[in-house]
Amino acid sequence: MYIEMFEEIVSICRHDYSGCQDKKGWDHPEKYVDEICILEEKQQLTPDKFVEIVQDYLLDFKEQHMFFKTSKKSVEKRYDVGFKVRRFEDQLFITDVGKEKRVKKGHAIVSFGNVPVIDLVEKHRRELMEDHQERENWNSIIGKYQFCEIMDGNGHTYQMELKKYEKEEYIPQYTIEELEKGILLMTLTDFANADAITQLVHQHQEALENCRKLIIDVRVNYGGNDSSYFQLLPYIFENREVNINTEDDEYMLINCTERSCELEIVEMNNAIASTEDEYTKKVLKIFLREWKKNKGKGFVQFDLSDLEDTIIQGRKNPEQIIVMTDVTCGSSGDSFVEICKRSSKVTVIGRPTAGLNDYANLAVMNWHDQFELWYPTSRLSRIDNGKGMTGVGIKPHIHIPWTPKHLFEDVDIQTALKLLEEKANA
Repeated sequence: MYIEMFEEIVSICRHDYSGCQDKKGWDHPEKYVDEICILEEKQQLTPDKFVEIVQDYLLDFKEQHMFFKTSKKSVEKRYDVGFKVRRFEDQLFITDVGKEKRVKKGHAIVSFGNVPVIDLVEKHRRELMEDHQERENWNSIIGKYQFCEIMDGNGHTYQMELKKYEKEEYIPQYTIEELEKGILLMTLTDFANADAITQLVHQHQEALENCRKLIIDVRVNYGGNDSSYFQLLPYIFENREVNINTEDDEYMLINCTERSCELEIVEMNNAIASTEDEYTKKVLKIFLREWKKNKGKGFVQFDLSDLEDTIIQGRKNPEQIIVMTDVTCGSSGDSFVEICKRSSKVTVIGRPTAGLNDYANLAVMNWHDQFELWYPTSRLSRIDNGKGMTGVGIKPHIHIPWTPKHLFEDVDIQTALKLLEEKANA
């Protein structure tokens, strides 16, 4: 079963993935085939081990927007070490504590398996894929080790054996609150639920129309559908008509293979049936039409002319907007930050976003409700002129370097409030 599944994964990566032509010859599946065959013969290949092998194979493509995992419907549970980290210089600082109660936020990890963190950076360069410490993702790496050395807030160090805990369920956050008098804070941790975001805007319509200052927090935003933030755009742009689809000579190509079309047609139909937001429905129906029309044609440019006359009527309020970003904002989060930068009302602060959209619009291949491969089907033309966002992200107007101080103070919020005050006094 496993070897046939892996061969199909290789086929998808080489034919259906939208980076297949750009990255032809990058992958080396042979050694993974051998490993799978040996483990199957010994009856030692578990679902978790298979996921690990496939994820390692996918690293050949240097694609952070493609991943393999167990399905939500699977009986297999997902595990992690119960905390998250972020590197600053030669230490990994614990940024979030989940089920691992032996550590605290702000504690620093100085080594794994007696190997100093700075040496692990080079050892795991392939997995990290990034050249700057602010952009590194260590979540999959720390689970490979059995113990680590931790330094607490008083400078004392101790060894800790790493345990695995069942992953905590992600709960999306779509909120608007008054941070200070006359200043609203909007937090959006994804753009996956257009109906919830539309409802949020409607509930707070009066406050949004009357506030002069707005801070939007998308430092953590796991993406979703670009149409989900459509209801926000009138508040983002100046008091004039704006064509949100006018953008240079850039275009998008979709790899319309037979397999991807079949997967996307099912997905589009399901999404249309479960969505109430009218604009999102319109976008989904247009994409459904184009997937059907172009089935089996390979790379094509979708006819999105029905959307090109989408005019946004900007509003006077809010007059000043700060958007806070970080590397944990990606996919539709990337798109949102990029479009926000086109408004003179907006100042983007923080760290560059994940930069996942060179290859985007993910399709999902499912095996037996047990495993899922998520892979991009679209490709942006900006790649060809050296303006791709991979490894770079969408850069903020004002870069605020991440330091351990962020663990105890919201440096970004403090900067946002200071900027709003300065603009008001200008």
